[in-house]
Amino acid sequence: QVQLVESGGGLVQAGDSLRLSCAASGDTICISAMGWYRQAPGKERELVAAITSAGSTTYADSVKGRFTISRDNAKTTVYLQMNSLKPTDTATYYCAARSPGIQRYQYWGQGTQVTVSS
Repeated sequence: QVQLVESGGGLVQAGDSLRLSCAASGDTICISAMGWYRQAPGKERELVAAITSAGSTTYADSVKGRFTISRDNAKTTVYLQMNSLKPTDTATYYCAARSPGIQRYQYWGQGTQVTVSS
């Protein structure tokens, strides 16, 4: 089993920056890719960014150029640097992880709230 704990959310103004962190524990050797999802009230959960064990990254079009996902050398902590935040970025952000050869994310954190005021 893998446990994921997010931190770093908060209330900021438009244009500000935040950095989210997600620490993995447990059977971390089972982790290949990690990602960040978000869900706003009344909307479906969407993938924001993801990073593989090889360091390849993927971003939603809405955050390209503003958000950066990274991972520490031990590959047990993933970060999401969010710059130029917009009110539309307001959501609960979830960290997720999956095992090699598995397409869906199996492990999820409890989420951290990000609120961007205009």
